[in-house]
Amino acid sequence: MLNNVGRPTQPMETDDNMVTVETFTGNHGLALETPLIFEQGVPGRVGVDMEEPAPVKSRLGNLARKGEIGLPDLSEPQVLRHFVRLSRQNYAIDAGFYPLGSCTMKHNPRINEKVARFSGLGDLHPLQPASTVQGALELIDSLAHWLKTITGMPAVAMSPAAGAHGELCGVMAIRAAHEAKGETRLRILVPESAHGTNPATAALCGYKVDAVPARKDGRMDLEAFAAKLGPDVAGVMLTNPNTCGLFETEVKQIADMIHEVGGYFYCDGANLNAILGRVRPGDLGVDAMHINLHKTFSTPHGGGGPGAGPVVLSEALAPFAPLPYVVQGEAGFELLETRHGLAKDSFGRMKGFHGQMGMFIRALAYMQSHGADGLRQIAEDAVLNANYVRVGLNDMLNSPFDGICMHEALFDDSTLKGTGVTTLDIAKAMIDEGYHPMTMYFPLVVHGAMLIEPTESESRETLDQFIGAMRHLLERAKSGDVAYFQGAPHFAPRRRLDETGAARNPVLRYSPSTEEEKGTAAS
Repeated sequence: MLNNVGRPTQPMETDDNMVTVETFTGNHGLALETPLIFEQGVPGRVGVDMEEPAPVKSRLGNLARKGEIGLPDLSEPQVLRHFVRLSRQNYAIDAGFYPLGSCTMKHNPRINEKVARFSGLGDLHPLQPASTVQGALELIDSLAHWLKTITGMPAVAMSPAAGAHGELCGVMAIRAAHEAKGETRLRILVPESAHGTNPATAALCGYKVDAVPARKDGRMDLEAFAAKLGPDVAGVMLTNPNTCGLFETEVKQIADMIHEVGGYFYCDGANLNAILGRVRPGDLGVDAMHINLHKTFSTPHGGGGPGAGPVVLSEALAPFAPLPYVVQGEAGFELLETRHGLAKDSFGRMKGFHGQMGMFIRALAYMQSHGADGLRQIAEDAVLNANYVRVGLNDMLNSPFDGICMHEALFDDSTLKGTGVTTLDIAKAMIDEGYHPMTMYFPLVVHGAMLIEPTESESRETLDQFIGAMRHLLERAKSGDVAYFQGAPHFAPRRRLDETGAARNPVLRYSPSTEEEKGTAAS
């Protein structure tokens, strides 16, 4: 049966009696179906009246467009309803618990949003003269001060746009430092459990990535690390706490060992939320570390807004920081834009302007509203919540590494063996329970990994409900109800997609293949 936009209705199965319900519209109550916006277009339909432009002679020559641009013609109500309906099918931290491991999807306090919209901040323009934005430059300088204080580092580059961009900044500074000494180094050591951006960043900067295995306790193998050290090693990229949710207890020794061979220690700061106010990375021997403001300091991410990845730098790497950066002179605050004076050794620019101002405002508001004791409590509560989830599930799911975890609880799929149910099946069934799935199959060193990070935002009641839902699904899996899981999700706007097919054969442009389809789309 086809609905009124010419596409099959979405069957909906009730868990009680597995009755398949179909509707003519494709809607299910207030869960409204919406076709592709290209399917809704009708030639000549507009949402605003505009005068016909005067004819002009094209200066593009052979490059001039010869056909239609291919955008749909729509009325204003169509556009509004389409995107409102899509937004209702999306999941967000404002809608519920977001257990993605290694992502720190915490609540974004509304005071941050209020401050970011203050007159004089929300209406800034990046091309304003420095003399007219002294308050904004002072805010950047103040945020930089607190980032250095929190991490125990003497310098910070504020311009990187996100975590991976921050990694690039740190490794470029490492490369510049070696080149300034006349050295050519070839390798960067990266643990096997690292975020995928770590080896990608090292490779992008021209280094050979040399992987270091993990021990059975989930931490980097120190003996294997020592065996790989040599005069051609530029540095090590280590996440601490690592991607298994564990603190690298030998981190100071790792720093000393890399420094002994003239290399530098890059620390991936994605998991700073676990040690905020408890550990200063500078005291551990770190030379560079990016800070995800959009994670640790609650500025929106995951589709909610741009990222920001300031990079704190040691005294050894500070001279090579990217331009521009804020300095305070006799005439007030200004942006140092060129390689002169303090910036003569800088490796140059990474991007236009000076980072994400809206994220800077939100992060500073978050810091100042919490204070030093509040920031410390963030880490303590995040670790407490993760261990609450770990203990609540470890009789039904196997924790591959013994002992207390840090900010995220990691499980493998060993207890599902023989059930016919996979990690992916559990994740899809979580959608039916109203949860965004946890991080799946990462880190790669754990088979069928399920990585859960509750953050400090969630209450005990929320965690109890989540644990209860997970236990219900695991009991159902172990009871032999394979068909239920292989059909999940049953209640989502879309059923399970062919993700492999979509990745290998993406349809990037809507193009009806027949005149009949064109007519249906326009009806």
